Amino acid sequence: MAQATMKTAPSPLWSMSRLRKHLGMIPAERILRFPYNGPAAVEDAVYLDDHRNVICELFDGILVRKPFGADESRLAAIVAAYLCIFVPKGSLGVVLGAAGMLEILPGQVRIPDVAFISKKRFPGGKRPKKKAWPVVPDLAVEILSESNTPKEMARKRREYFAQGTVLVWQINPEKKIVEVFNSATESKVYHVGQTLDGGDVLPGFKLKVSEVFED
Repeated sequence: MAQATMKTAPSPLWSMSRLRKHLGMIPAERILRFPYNGPAAVEDAVYLDDHRNVICELFDGILVRKPFGADESRLAAIVAAYLCIFVPKGSLGVVLGAAGMLEILPGQVRIPDVAFISKKRFPGGKRPKKKAWPVVPDLAVEILSESNTPKEMARKRREYFAQGTVLVWQINPEKKIVEVFNSATESKVYHVGQTLDGGDVLPGFKLKVSEVFED
C-alpha cells in the first residue's frame, strides 16, 4: 500500500482558517483538534467511534467529522440494499454501509457512504480483524451532504482511484442525479429515467436512478 504524501504537514499551531484551506475549505465545525499535542492516528478515529459515537475520516493527521443526515442515510440504505441483493451472502465480496472505516492509505481513513469490496481485495480472501479495514473499495458510493465541498470530494476521488478503486458513484440528493466516475476526473451524469450499471466491478448489476430517489 502506497504512503500518503503532502507538500506541507499540518501543525497543531496552524490556525483554523489555514487548516480549512489545506483540507479543501471543509466547514470548521467538522474539523476536530484531537489529539491536541500532534497529528491524529487511526487509533484515534477508532476511539472516537467506539467511545464518543463520533464518526471521523482521517487524512493528513487531521480528524474530520463525516457529515451524515437522515436523508443521506436513507439514500445510502437504498443503494446498499440493492447491492446486497445482487451480492448474495458475500459470494462476490462485501457490501459496507455508512460507518465502514477503510484505511485506504497508511494513516488515511476514508468512510464511503456505501462500498463494495471484492473478495480479491482481502488477503487470503478473509475479512480483516481490524476496526478500520486496510483495503480499498472496488466501488465507492458518496452521497453529497450540504457541508461537502468540491475540493474535498475531488481529493477523495483522487485517493480512491490512486489506490485502485474502479468506480465511484457521487449521489447528489438536491439535484437528483448520480455522477459516475471511472477516474478521478472523468464522469457521466445519470438522471431520473436512466439506469446505473455495475460496469467491470459488478457485471450485470442494474439500478434505476428513480429507485434511488423514490420517496
